[in-house]
Amino acid sequence: MFDIEFSRVLEQLQYMPDSPMIFSSGIFLFLFLGFTLIYNMLGKADTLRILFVTLFSYYFYYKSSGMFFWLLALVTVCDYYIARAIGGLKEKGGLAKTLVALSLIIDLGLLVFFKYTNFLGETICTALAANGIHVPASISGSFLQGVAWQPRDIFLPVGISFFTFQSLSYTIDVYRGNIRPLSRLLDYAFYVSFFPQLVAGPIVRARDFIPQIRRPLMVTSDMFGKGVFCIIAGLFKKAVISDYISVNFVERIFDQPDLYSGLENLLAVYGYTLQIYCDFSGYSDMAIGIALLLGFEFPKNFDNPYKSSSITEFWRRWHISLSSWLKDYLYISLGGNRHGKLRQYFNLLMTMLLGGLWHGASLNFILWGGLHGLFLCVDKIWKSICPVLSPISYLPRKGETPTPRPWHTYPIIFLGGLLTFHLVAACWVLFRAPSFDIAQQVFDQILHKFQPQIFLQWCTSYKAVGSLMLLGYLLHFLPSSLFDRLHRLITKLPLILQALLIVIVIYIVIQIKSSDVQPFIYFQF
Repeated sequence: MFDIEFSRVLEQLQYMPDSPMIFSSGIFLFLFLGFTLIYNMLGKADTLRILFVTLFSYYFYYKSSGMFFWLLALVTVCDYYIARAIGGLKEKGGLAKTLVALSLIIDLGLLVFFKYTNFLGETICTALAANGIHVPASISGSFLQGVAWQPRDIFLPVGISFFTFQSLSYTIDVYRGNIRPLSRLLDYAFYVSFFPQLVAGPIVRARDFIPQIRRPLMVTSDMFGKGVFCIIAGLFKKAVISDYISVNFVERIFDQPDLYSGLENLLAVYGYTLQIYCDFSGYSDMAIGIALLLGFEFPKNFDNPYKSSSITEFWRRWHISLSSWLKDYLYISLGGNRHGKLRQYFNLLMTMLLGGLWHGASLNFILWGGLHGLFLCVDKIWKSICPVLSPISYLPRKGETPTPRPWHTYPIIFLGGLLTFHLVAACWVLFRAPSFDIAQQVFDQILHKFQPQIFLQWCTSYKAVGSLMLLGYLLHFLPSSLFDRLHRLITKLPLILQALLIVIVIYIVIQIKSSDVQPFIYFQF
């Protein structure tokens, strides 16, 4: 009996491809409890504590992607020594640029191979075939006259887009002189692999995180209370709202949209719009909360994005760490707004096209990014033509204190918010649909087979789904001040009551969750 139980425990500790370890899984909650006990015991022994967290982070990645943790180690070692070499140069001339290019080749080369090989191969072979160019079967791997691409069986390591971008930003910042290179490989390995943000962000900048590595371990009551609040909020958003409406409604519609009415398709679009927000912001909340419990602070990654009154504001609120990364390392590198309006619009469009490609290797994602780039350009053009009627005109600039808005701006902001929400929701169809044909079916059903008369029947059939959707949107659009008060209230509670709140939320999750743990959507990116 003991041998059987031990083998089951050992099996749970090994990598299981069908159930990668995530924050809302029981195995993680169990391991994290033991981890925190040892972590706090090592509080004053900085090097041992950093080594212990780094080893746990690599184990966490092993539980997510198996033996592919060697990729994480490869990126870490290469960029660490490249940054050291750049930092040792007196002049940031040709050699420094060559070293930055080497970092780009390594990081983006791995990303392209694991994420885009099949997409690029299929695109190139299709383009060549369309122009009558014969591609040998030995190259295309095809049995169809050597012109069609035979997909390779390439495993996509979880979170590769996140840790490559994070590591790449470090070498670029060292080259730009924004930060000094680290003198310890262990510290850099700790930064790149820190498990709360390793597989799905936020993309934490080195200049924000590195100063925290060697500071004395200290978790204030405010940090602890905020951490508990973030974990509770993230767990509820992900495991209760997002997972339930996904499994019990959204997946069914997007699998075969032509079997359902336009009304059901539209409600599925609204459902996915809420699902992806609760899923991704829920992960970010838990990552921020866990980091706070360990004494580290991450920047905010979501700021009620569906309250936005323009696409420009949406990208200031959605996935803030990625949008700011794209702005600082891609948009500005392309020239930003320094070379006239036309060049600025081109730079915006290219940034968002590449941002769409970053999310996934398909034309759907490229089109999704291109549409957002187009909307950003229209935002800026509209503001320059008619600033009085542009919601962007009433957004406070970075660092400015928001001021009371004139009464006549509220209708503009409301209409801008309504339009922005539906543009974003329509674009999410391309993001969610497995193919462009499926996305087209969703839009066709909504436009031509709406059938509004079945709404009451839908409400009866999907009571739980409808209730959770209503609750999710209600919580999202409530004033932020209410959540600030709730956070302060939880911070003031005794430790035993804070622990009880977490237990209650876990109990709710167990009662509502589907039979299988649902991976986070952004794990695939």
